Amino acid sequence: MELQQLRYVVEVDATGSFTRAAERCHVTQSALSHQLAALERALGQRLFVRSSRGVRATEAGEAFIPYARMAVAASEKALEELAAVEGRVIGTLRIGVIPTVTAVDLPGLLATYRDAHPHVRLELCTGNSADLVSALQRGELDVAFLGLREEDEPERVASRALSRERLVVALPAKHPMSTRASLSLAELSSEVFADFPAGTTGRAQGDAAFEGAGVKRDVAFEADTAALTLGLVSAGLAVALLPRGVITTSIPEVTAVPVVDGPVRVEYIAWDAQAPRTVARAFLMLLEAPQ
Repeated sequence: MELQQLRYVVEVDATGSFTRAAERCHVTQSALSHQLAALERALGQRLFVRSSRGVRATEAGEAFIPYARMAVAASEKALEELAAVEGRVIGTLRIGVIPTVTAVDLPGLLATYRDAHPHVRLELCTGNSADLVSALQRGELDVAFLGLREEDEPERVASRALSRERLVVALPAKHPMSTRASLSLAELSSEVFADFPAGTTGRAQGDAAFEGAGVKRDVAFEADTAALTLGLVSAGLAVALLPRGVITTSIPEVTAVPVVDGPVRVEYIAWDAQAPRTVARAFLMLLEAPQ
Protein backbone atom coordinates (compact mmCIF):
# COMPACT_ATOMS: atom_id res chain seq x y z
CA MET A 1 0.00 0.00 0.00
CA GLU A 2 1.48 3.33 -1.09
CA LEU A 3 0.63 6.85 0.05
CA GLN A 4 -0.05 7.94 -3.53
CA GLN A 5 -2.65 5.20 -3.87
CA LEU A 6 -4.37 6.51 -0.77
CA ARG A 7 -4.40 10.00 -2.31
CA TYR A 8 -6.15 8.56 -5.37
CA VAL A 9 -8.75 6.90 -3.13
CA VAL A 10 -9.44 10.19 -1.34
CA GLU A 11 -9.79 12.17 -4.58
CA VAL A 12 -12.08 9.62 -6.26
CA ASP A 13 -14.31 9.69 -3.20
CA ALA A 14 -14.31 13.50 -3.08
CA THR A 15 -15.06 13.99 -6.79
CA GLY A 16 -17.15 10.91 -7.54
CA SER A 17 -15.21 10.57 -10.78
CA PHE A 18 -12.03 8.83 -11.92
CA THR A 19 -11.54 11.53 -14.56
CA ARG A 20 -11.80 14.49 -12.19
CA ALA A 21 -9.70 12.71 -9.57
CA ALA A 22 -6.96 12.12 -12.14
CA GLU A 23 -7.06 15.79 -13.14
CA ARG A 24 -6.70 16.90 -9.52
CA CYS A 25 -3.82 14.47 -9.00
CA HIS A 26 -2.14 15.55 -12.27
CA VAL A 27 -1.99 12.01 -13.67
CA THR A 28 -3.73 10.24 -16.52
CA GLN A 29 -6.96 8.43 -15.79
CA SER A 30 -5.43 5.14 -16.87
CA ALA A 31 -2.54 5.57 -14.41
CA LEU A 32 -4.94 6.35 -11.56
CA SER A 33 -7.21 3.41 -12.45
CA HIS A 34 -4.21 1.08 -12.62
CA GLN A 35 -2.97 2.11 -9.17
CA LEU A 36 -6.42 1.77 -7.61
CA ALA A 37 -6.81 -1.67 -9.15
CA ALA A 38 -3.45 -2.68 -7.68
CA LEU A 39 -4.52 -1.41 -4.27
CA GLU A 40 -7.81 -3.32 -4.47
CA ARG A 41 -5.94 -6.51 -5.35
CA ALA A 42 -3.62 -6.03 -2.39
CA LEU A 43 -6.58 -5.46 -0.08
CA GLY A 44 -8.67 -8.21 -1.59
CA GLN A 45 -11.66 -5.85 -1.70
CA ARG A 46 -13.35 -3.58 -4.23
CA LEU A 47 -13.33 0.02 -3.03
CA PHE A 48 -15.38 1.62 -5.80
CA VAL A 49 -17.99 0.60 -8.33
CA ARG A 50 -19.08 2.46 -11.44
CA SER A 51 -22.77 3.06 -12.13
CA SER A 52 -24.93 5.21 -14.37
CA ARG A 53 -24.73 7.89 -11.66
CA GLY A 54 -20.94 7.88 -11.55
CA VAL A 55 -18.54 6.28 -9.10
CA ARG A 56 -19.58 5.27 -5.59
CA ALA A 57 -17.78 3.60 -2.72
CA THR A 58 -18.55 0.00 -1.85
CA GLU A 59 -19.22 -1.03 1.74
CA ALA A 60 -15.54 -1.91 2.04
CA GLY A 61 -14.64 1.45 0.49
CA GLU A 62 -16.79 3.33 2.99
CA ALA A 63 -14.94 1.58 5.80
CA PHE A 64 -11.50 2.20 4.25
CA ILE A 65 -11.82 5.79 2.99
CA PRO A 66 -11.86 7.62 6.37
CA TYR A 67 -8.53 6.00 7.28
CA ALA A 68 -7.09 6.79 3.86
CA ARG A 69 -8.14 10.40 4.34
CA MET A 70 -6.49 10.54 7.77
CA ALA A 71 -3.27 9.03 6.43
CA VAL A 72 -3.08 11.53 3.56
CA ALA A 73 -3.89 14.45 5.87
CA ALA A 74 -1.26 13.34 8.39
CA SER A 75 1.37 13.06 5.65
CA GLU A 76 0.58 16.52 4.30
CA LYS A 77 0.59 18.06 7.76
CA ALA A 78 3.93 16.47 8.59
CA LEU A 79 5.54 17.96 5.48
CA GLU A 80 3.95 21.35 6.16
CA GLU A 81 5.14 21.41 9.76
CA LEU A 82 8.68 20.50 8.71
CA ALA A 83 8.65 23.38 6.24
CA ALA A 84 7.26 25.71 8.93
CA VAL A 85 10.31 25.01 11.08
CA GLU A 86 12.34 26.63 8.29
CA GLY A 87 9.87 29.51 8.01
CA ARG A 88 8.32 28.24 4.76
CA VAL A 89 4.64 27.65 4.01
CA ILE A 90 3.93 24.84 1.55
CA GLY A 91 0.98 22.70 0.51
CA THR A 92 -2.43 23.39 -1.00
CA LEU A 93 -4.85 25.93 0.45
CA ARG A 94 -8.43 24.89 -0.34
CA ILE A 95 -10.83 27.82 -0.12
CA GLY A 96 -14.61 27.78 -0.29
CA VAL A 97 -16.59 30.92 -1.07
CA ILE A 98 -20.23 31.89 -1.38
CA PRO A 99 -21.16 33.48 -4.74
CA THR A 100 -21.84 36.84 -3.07
CA VAL A 101 -18.74 37.41 -0.93
CA THR A 102 -18.25 41.16 -0.45
CA ALA A 103 -16.45 41.48 2.89
CA VAL A 104 -13.04 41.23 1.23
CA ASP A 105 -11.47 41.84 -2.15
CA LEU A 106 -10.98 38.12 -2.71
CA PRO A 107 -8.85 38.25 -5.90
CA GLY A 108 -6.59 40.86 -4.31
CA LEU A 109 -6.35 38.87 -1.08
CA LEU A 110 -5.40 35.69 -2.93
CA ALA A 111 -2.78 37.54 -4.96
CA THR A 112 -1.25 38.94 -1.77
CA TYR A 113 -1.22 35.48 -0.21
CA ARG A 114 0.42 33.95 -3.28
CA ASP A 115 3.12 36.65 -3.27
CA ALA A 116 3.83 35.97 0.41
CA HIS A 117 3.77 32.18 0.02
CA PRO A 118 4.72 31.31 -3.57
CA HIS A 119 5.07 27.58 -2.85
CA VAL A 120 1.41 27.18 -1.88
CA ARG A 121 -1.09 25.97 -4.47
CA LEU A 122 -4.44 27.79 -4.27
CA GLU A 123 -7.71 25.99 -5.00
CA LEU A 124 -11.06 27.78 -4.99
CA CYS A 125 -14.60 26.45 -5.12
CA THR A 126 -18.00 28.09 -4.69
CA GLY A 127 -21.07 26.82 -2.90
CA ASN A 128 -23.74 27.72 -0.40
CA SER A 129 -22.73 28.23 3.21
CA ALA A 130 -24.20 24.97 4.56
CA ASP A 131 -22.31 22.88 2.01
CA LEU A 132 -19.09 24.78 2.67
CA VAL A 133 -19.38 24.20 6.43
CA SER A 134 -19.92 20.48 5.80
CA ALA A 135 -16.82 20.42 3.58
CA LEU A 136 -14.82 22.10 6.35
CA GLN A 137 -16.00 19.51 8.84
CA ARG A 138 -15.01 16.68 6.48
CA GLY A 139 -11.56 18.19 5.97
CA GLU A 140 -12.16 18.88 2.29
CA LEU A 141 -11.65 22.65 2.72
CA ASP A 142 -9.21 24.63 4.84
CA VAL A 143 -11.06 27.95 5.04
CA ALA A 144 -14.42 29.19 3.79
CA PHE A 145 -16.19 32.51 3.38
CA LEU A 146 -19.80 32.17 4.52
CA GLY A 147 -22.92 34.33 4.48
CA LEU A 148 -25.59 33.62 7.10
CA ARG A 149 -28.68 35.15 8.59
CA GLU A 150 -28.03 37.38 11.58
CA GLU A 151 -29.74 34.78 13.78
CA ASP A 152 -27.43 31.95 12.68
CA GLU A 153 -23.77 31.19 13.33
CA PRO A 154 -21.43 28.57 11.83
CA GLU A 155 -21.61 25.33 13.80
CA ARG A 156 -18.80 22.90 14.70
CA VAL A 157 -16.15 25.05 13.02
CA ALA A 158 -14.12 28.03 14.19
CA SER A 159 -15.23 31.34 12.71
CA ARG A 160 -14.90 35.11 12.85
CA ALA A 161 -17.40 37.67 11.60
CA LEU A 162 -16.03 39.88 8.82
CA SER A 163 -19.00 42.13 8.03
CA ARG A 164 -22.65 42.70 8.83
CA GLU A 165 -25.07 44.39 6.44
CA ARG A 166 -28.74 44.63 5.57
CA LEU A 167 -29.56 43.32 2.11
CA VAL A 168 -30.93 45.74 -0.46
CA VAL A 169 -33.37 45.11 -3.29
CA ALA A 170 -32.00 45.05 -6.82
CA LEU A 171 -34.54 46.60 -9.18
CA PRO A 172 -34.53 47.14 -12.95
CA ALA A 173 -33.40 50.74 -13.50
CA LYS A 174 -36.73 51.59 -15.15
CA HIS A 175 -38.81 50.07 -12.36
CA PRO A 176 -41.39 52.52 -10.93
CA MET A 177 -39.88 52.16 -7.43
CA SER A 178 -36.23 52.42 -8.48
CA THR A 179 -36.02 56.10 -7.44
CA ARG A 180 -37.40 55.52 -3.94
CA ALA A 181 -35.12 56.31 -1.00
CA SER A 182 -36.18 53.06 0.70
CA LEU A 183 -38.77 50.31 0.53
CA SER A 184 -40.36 47.77 2.85
CA LEU A 185 -40.91 44.06 2.33
CA ALA A 186 -44.66 44.65 2.19
CA GLU A 187 -44.18 47.03 -0.74
CA LEU A 188 -42.33 44.27 -2.61
CA SER A 189 -45.02 41.64 -2.08
CA SER A 190 -46.39 41.95 -5.62
CA GLU A 191 -42.98 41.61 -7.28
CA VAL A 192 -41.55 38.52 -8.98
CA PHE A 193 -38.26 37.51 -7.33
CA ALA A 194 -35.07 35.83 -8.41
CA ASP A 195 -33.23 34.09 -5.57
CA PHE A 196 -30.89 31.23 -4.74
CA PRO A 197 -32.30 27.68 -4.90
CA ALA A 198 -34.76 26.62 -2.19
CA GLY A 199 -33.09 25.00 0.79
CA THR A 200 -29.82 26.93 0.53
CA THR A 201 -28.56 29.29 3.19
CA GLY A 202 -28.62 32.15 0.69
CA ARG A 203 -32.31 31.59 0.02
CA ALA A 204 -33.09 31.24 3.74
CA GLN A 205 -32.21 34.88 4.36
CA GLY A 206 -35.01 36.20 2.17
CA ASP A 207 -37.50 33.47 3.03
CA ALA A 208 -37.16 34.07 6.77
CA ALA A 209 -37.42 37.84 6.39
CA PHE A 210 -40.66 37.69 4.39
CA GLU A 211 -42.12 35.03 6.67
CA GLY A 212 -41.24 37.10 9.73
CA ALA A 213 -42.94 40.14 8.18
CA GLY A 214 -46.04 38.08 7.37
CA VAL A 215 -45.60 38.82 3.68
CA LYS A 216 -45.79 36.27 0.86
CA ARG A 217 -43.53 36.55 -2.15
CA ASP A 218 -43.26 34.91 -5.55
CA VAL A 219 -39.84 33.38 -6.29
CA ALA A 220 -40.22 32.41 -9.94
CA PHE A 221 -36.51 32.30 -10.80
CA GLU A 222 -33.85 30.27 -9.00
CA ALA A 223 -30.19 30.95 -9.79
CA ASP A 224 -26.99 29.77 -8.15
CA THR A 225 -24.87 32.79 -9.12
CA ALA A 226 -25.22 36.49 -8.45
CA ALA A 227 -24.38 37.22 -12.08
CA LEU A 228 -27.36 35.25 -13.37
CA THR A 229 -29.63 36.82 -10.76
CA LEU A 230 -28.56 40.32 -11.78
CA GLY A 231 -29.01 39.38 -15.42
CA LEU A 232 -32.62 38.47 -14.72
CA VAL A 233 -33.09 41.77 -12.89
CA SER A 234 -31.49 43.84 -15.64
CA ALA A 235 -33.77 42.16 -18.20
CA GLY A 236 -36.78 43.33 -16.23
CA LEU A 237 -37.85 39.79 -15.33
CA ALA A 238 -37.43 39.94 -11.56
CA VAL A 239 -36.19 41.78 -8.50
CA ALA A 240 -33.77 40.33 -5.93
CA LEU A 241 -32.46 40.77 -2.39
CA LEU A 242 -28.67 41.00 -2.50
CA PRO A 243 -25.71 42.61 -0.71
CA ARG A 244 -25.15 46.14 -1.98
CA GLY A 245 -21.57 45.30 -2.92
CA VAL A 246 -22.76 42.75 -5.46
CA ILE A 247 -24.77 45.37 -7.33
CA THR A 248 -22.02 47.37 -9.03
CA THR A 249 -22.02 50.38 -11.31
CA SER A 250 -20.93 48.08 -14.12
CA ILE A 251 -24.60 47.08 -14.44
CA PRO A 252 -26.38 50.39 -15.15
CA GLU A 253 -29.67 48.57 -15.80
CA VAL A 254 -29.90 47.61 -12.10
CA THR A 255 -30.56 49.94 -9.16
CA ALA A 256 -30.09 49.16 -5.46
CA VAL A 257 -32.71 50.44 -3.01
CA PRO A 258 -32.48 49.95 0.79
CA VAL A 259 -35.13 47.75 2.42
CA VAL A 260 -35.90 49.04 5.91
CA ASP A 261 -36.98 45.64 7.27
CA GLY A 262 -34.84 43.50 4.97
CA PRO A 263 -32.71 40.62 6.26
CA VAL A 264 -29.31 41.26 7.81
CA ARG A 265 -26.52 39.04 6.51
CA VAL A 266 -23.28 38.36 8.37
CA GLU A 267 -20.20 37.24 6.44
CA TYR A 268 -17.77 34.94 8.22
CA ILE A 269 -14.39 33.39 7.64
CA ALA A 270 -14.50 29.83 8.98
CA TRP A 271 -11.86 27.14 9.47
CA ASP A 272 -11.15 23.83 11.19
CA ALA A 273 -11.52 24.43 14.92
CA GLN A 274 -9.32 21.51 15.99
CA ALA A 275 -6.12 21.59 13.94
CA PRO A 276 -5.92 24.21 11.18
CA ARG A 277 -3.14 23.47 8.71
CA THR A 278 -0.16 25.76 8.26
CA VAL A 279 -1.54 27.10 4.97
CA ALA A 280 -4.80 28.02 6.72
CA ARG A 281 -3.05 29.69 9.66
CA ALA A 282 -1.03 31.82 7.24
CA PHE A 283 -4.23 32.84 5.44
CA LEU A 284 -5.98 33.77 8.68
CA MET A 285 -2.98 35.87 9.74
CA LEU A 286 -3.16 37.72 6.43
CA LEU A 287 -6.87 38.43 6.98
CA GLU A 288 -6.13 39.88 10.42
CA ALA A 289 -3.38 42.16 9.09
CA PRO A 290 -4.30 45.80 8.36
CA GLN A 291 -5.36 46.10 4.71
